[in-house]
Amino acid sequence: MLCASTLSLRPVSTASGGINILTTTASVALTTNENMKMSIRAILTLVLAVAAYSQASFAVVYPLPANNGRLVGENITVTVPQGSSLPLEHFAAQYQMGLSNMLEANPGVDPFLPTPGTVLTIPQQLILPDTPHDGIVINSAEMRLYYYPKGTNTVVVLPIGIGELGKDTPMNWVTTVQRKKAGPTWTPTAKMHEEYAARGEFLPAVFPAGPDNPMGLYALYVGRLYAVHGTNANFGIGLRVSHGCVRLRDADIKWLYDNVPQGTRVQFINEPVKATIEPDGKRYIEIHNPLSSNQEEFDSQQPLPITLTGSASSVAMDPAVNQTVVQRAIEMRSGMPVQVN
Repeated sequence: MLCASTLSLRPVSTASGGINILTTTASVALTTNENMKMSIRAILTLVLAVAAYSQASFAVVYPLPANNGRLVGENITVTVPQGSSLPLEHFAAQYQMGLSNMLEANPGVDPFLPTPGTVLTIPQQLILPDTPHDGIVINSAEMRLYYYPKGTNTVVVLPIGIGELGKDTPMNWVTTVQRKKAGPTWTPTAKMHEEYAARGEFLPAVFPAGPDNPMGLYALYVGRLYAVHGTNANFGIGLRVSHGCVRLRDADIKWLYDNVPQGTRVQFINEPVKATIEPDGKRYIEIHNPLSSNQEEFDSQQPLPITLTGSASSVAMDPAVNQTVVQRAIEMRSGMPVQVN
């Protein structure tokens, strides 16, 4: 182990500590009333399950769009309170975002101490990856995990931390959840012992299960060397911090552990650019900063080039698209969908 129908959802504030959850409104056109009841019951069960583990965060559950659309959600804004000394990570965790998502959507904001009165954009609108709506999809480039629960017509979106440079999370791989573990232990490799010893730090042969374990309290093992797991730290979600595994906040990995069956399909991708032509004819493109692949790119002060391939290239080259808007989206790299026609 190296690591460590259509429904609309609307955000509402609860009375319990300002926790935000998603509730369902509107309804679905299905073939029979009984099927409708079963579908809605399944979705409500899913939303309530997510809410149960949402301690101080925003459980982002989206209905799958009708007619093969891929644009979901709406961005919201929040204002940093006067007198606040909270870091950007606080707002990221509260609204179920990774730090990288917040930095892309709010360029120039101090990640350590956002200025009181600053209006922050919470990037909850996104384009679903162009993959099967089956099991788990992990897009390293945007540092998000997508889970498509069977029988619900929904997708759960969670922020993740990924492998640091040179210890990369897989980026083009299809596997399965081979086993699950509550209270995982962690056995550092010989190379990890050498790496830490060079810094004057010494690792135990085995980290026992518990709150001090870098893998957190739950793990889903995918393949032989990798896991989707929790963390013993209060940072690192939306960053390249692991030895290759996928890291989640405690409530998120707890929810996945409870709800994702063994044998679930898991697909790893690396797509900094997503694009879609929606059923109404609108074209959107969503661009994230690409992951650096070597130390020179990592150290460079210049933005990495954006390569448009596949559906993104088709959308960008569409005669109906405004090329000036496309170029602006490439320059901004906001991580949010931009309409380009």
